[in-house]
Amino acid sequence: MVLELSEMERQEVMKSTRDIKIFSGRAHHTLAEDIATHLGIDLGTIQIKNFSDGEIYVRVQESIRGDDVFIIQSLCDPVNRNLMELLIMLDAFKRASAKNITAVIPYYAYARQDRKTSGREAISAKLVADLLWQAGATRVVAVDLHTGQLQGFFNTLVDHVLVRPVLIDYLQDKNYNPDELVMVSPDAGGVERTRTYAKYLNCPIAIVDKRRQEHNVAEVENLIGDVKGKTAILVDDMIDTAGTICAAANLLMREGAKEVLACAAHPVFSGPALERLEHSVLSEVIVTNTIPLKQTAPRKIVQLNIATLLGEAIKRIHFNRSVTDLLENYNR
Repeated sequence: MVLELSEMERQEVMKSTRDIKIFSGRAHHTLAEDIATHLGIDLGTIQIKNFSDGEIYVRVQESIRGDDVFIIQSLCDPVNRNLMELLIMLDAFKRASAKNITAVIPYYAYARQDRKTSGREAISAKLVADLLWQAGATRVVAVDLHTGQLQGFFNTLVDHVLVRPVLIDYLQDKNYNPDELVMVSPDAGGVERTRTYAKYLNCPIAIVDKRRQEHNVAEVENLIGDVKGKTAILVDDMIDTAGTICAAANLLMREGAKEVLACAAHPVFSGPALERLEHSVLSEVIVTNTIPLKQTAPRKIVQLNIATLLGEAIKRIHFNRSVTDLLENYNR
């Protein structure tokens, strides 16, 4: 859904194109192009390359002195290269005298390393936040952080954009009968997220009891709630190796669900994820394009474009308007 600007706002956009610049790293150039197209401007010109020893070189190829700069860079695989590339880009824009530098990060890597679960562990999510600030980011736009509390890790301004409106639009277009629908959280930590989706779709929720034994290994044991004869939709922030989501789907089918779908913001899809999803009982896996999909992705995976949502957020930041209102009114 596109939120239309008034004629006065449209004129402001035309007047300010010299002040707003969108640049893309190499992680997700297609999304950056879609955002620029939505805003009616061209992507800024920048040179990014690797030296023979792997070092990253960045040079901004146009003047951005006094401009409002937005850098689109998802911290997806290869995570460390994309992170280092973003840091060097931030440094280049800072040294080129940009007025404001906003790092638009569709997928924020290291987000799951947000606390010490045992002795002598690093809190890497905080480290990445510090690196972004030190490199020159005056603001960060993050999409569906693993936990909302991560916003407190940043020393700079943070706008937390949720893809919920885009996913809900897609689900509402399916015209499900609320009496035959249930939203399911794959673990206790996602209950609040699932409850919000259920509110918009006017249906109940269920909760899967998951126990994590080690990194990327989880056991699904029990179900809280009724899914018998219903379409069950699992809701999560990301799908990584797909072990949890596939095990939860199997449990829901055993408990009598008529059909099981899954939706998530971030299609990380590492390791055996694509093979697991292809052979799973899931009838559809709905994700967004915070991370580009591999060409070998199964046909049951549906990827929704969030360029309009991010474009509207960037526009509102540029004009000092509320991003919260965008998220609250998107589905109305």
